[in-house]
Amino acid sequence: MNDLWIWLFWLFTVASVMNTLHIGFYLISANVYDIRQFKLAKKKRPRGTLPLVTVAISAHNEEKVIIRTLESLLRSRYPHVQILIMDDASTDTTSQLVNNFISSHPKADITIRYKTKNVGKGRALNSAMQRYAKGEFIMTLDADCILHPDAIRNAIKYFDDPKVAGVAANVRIIREPGVISLLQVLEHMIGYRSKKAYSLTNSECIVGGVGSMYRKSVLKTVGFYDTDTLTEDIGLSMKVAAQGNKNFRLVYAADVVAMTEGVPTFKALVKQRYRWKYGMLQNLIKYAYLIGKTDHKFTRSLTWYRLPMAFLSELMLLLEPFILGYVLYVSYVMQNPASVVGSYGLITIYLLLNLLPDEHTDAKGRARLLLNAPVAYFIFYIMNIVQFTAIVRCLAHSKSLFARQKHVGIWESPERSGIASISFKQKIA
Repeated sequence: MNDLWIWLFWLFTVASVMNTLHIGFYLISANVYDIRQFKLAKKKRPRGTLPLVTVAISAHNEEKVIIRTLESLLRSRYPHVQILIMDDASTDTTSQLVNNFISSHPKADITIRYKTKNVGKGRALNSAMQRYAKGEFIMTLDADCILHPDAIRNAIKYFDDPKVAGVAANVRIIREPGVISLLQVLEHMIGYRSKKAYSLTNSECIVGGVGSMYRKSVLKTVGFYDTDTLTEDIGLSMKVAAQGNKNFRLVYAADVVAMTEGVPTFKALVKQRYRWKYGMLQNLIKYAYLIGKTDHKFTRSLTWYRLPMAFLSELMLLLEPFILGYVLYVSYVMQNPASVVGSYGLITIYLLLNLLPDEHTDAKGRARLLLNAPVAYFIFYIMNIVQFTAIVRCLAHSKSLFARQKHVGIWESPERSGIASISFKQKIA
């Protein structure tokens, strides 16, 4: 029994040291990234013709939100945009609404195409991009997104570097009432700030589909989306990185902002995160051969740090309930709550150091964050439960994780609230 407690003690110690090192690494790297961005903002782009950008949207039963997305695109300050909607066999009024919108905006370059059978987001986007996209660059959006007016213009400037293959957007959650919404807002703000570290060290390989932009030539090279996993967007970014991330760089752009709806209920959150987790693991296993690679095409930060840590973070999810239980038990037995209070204080300070420097939050928004920070530590345990449940479910279906399917089936859009569009600045805050 004593050996068990010693083992648990060392497990807790190692996990604590690793988490502390990661916290420090993310915080320092994010600040260095911010300083570099400040300097880059002062530089003027070389003059020249602005390239055409295709914004591709796959939609399935999106009547509540699709027009809001199109309206945000028409507010874009980038002059050369082709808007391409692939209606993936919607059974509601999505296509009718889009056609009416096209008729009322005849000067805009908007095209809608149709699938008579629901083929899934990946295949629908592939069809749109391969057959109808005219742009030199392609950005993908979900049908519930609100794109910042400067997002496309800001994304294009990163491609001044010929080695940049793709740009990951800064995805924010539209704030709605309730704890579930607040949880997703804070999670995205913190998670996307950590991407600054990966961009800085050229180790980014996990890019979501919301607001991401790629060179069309790169998409042709890799064969567009694979459809053998549940998360085709992560699969695409890892496939690009697998070409050699020194010459096919993926960068995070904090100034390319897209808002999207969070899921409205705990049940929907559980379902969403299981899908994300399962798809993530499928792709990590698919590209596990990159771990430890010493090929000159890859950075060590990708093959020796980012990818191994992606696996290890999933393992840590499994250990977290036991570590928490151990901390609570020791605090109770020793009648010393210092470890629990210390964890609470450390995480709260970490949250504030991530949230308060956010470049897209105004003074009013920062005041709200300060008010929410003391309870955020406890709110995040909701996400811990969700993530733990998701990883356990994934392990329960572990055989399928290793099986490559030709095509992952149809898709359903999550429940949308379709809240009325207000000013982008208000949504950011």
